[in-house]
Amino acid sequence: MAQEEFPGWHGTTIIGVKKGGKVVIAGDGQVSLGQTVIKGTARKVRRLSPGGHEVVCGFAGSTADAFTLLERLEAKLEATPAQLTRACVELAKDWRTDKYLQKLEAMLIVTDGNELLVITGAGDVLEPEHDVTAIGSGGNYALAAARGMMDSDKDAEQIARAAMAIAADICVYTNGNLTVEEISA
Repeated sequence: MAQEEFPGWHGTTIIGVKKGGKVVIAGDGQVSLGQTVIKGTARKVRRLSPGGHEVVCGFAGSTADAFTLLERLEAKLEATPAQLTRACVELAKDWRTDKYLQKLEAMLIVTDGNELLVITGAGDVLEPEHDVTAIGSGGNYALAAARGMMDSDKDAEQIARAAMAIAADICVYTNGNLTVEEISA
């Protein structure tokens, strides 16, 4: 089967919400191949502790590619302890310029409890304007839902869970099996 005929791997919605001194990253567990759900319990949100500084990461895209990026991010964080933005910028530079890394197909949301950032293969390190960001196939649905709840009395985790439930109702590549990690400033 030619590569363009092969049905692509799809599935994931990852959201990051920063509110009330806490940051929550939540991700669903669905991985799909074409129109088939391959796995419903994948864990796409993880904690890293490079140099004793805790960081929470969520990823969308190819799992192997995301793990490669997480390993590289961890190394950057060990080289620049407690400097999340600097480590992310260094990773983005490598990702953009290294011929091997350029082929990686994934995106990351990362936080240390203070900063909430999105890292892309285009060399972007983005800080969301409204303290909420989302990536993946259902990312825009989750983002819109969360933005609509940011002025409510819900906390970061409640917003993330409600937004993910809305995304799961709309996006066929997103399910309700969540991994949720919270970190404080």
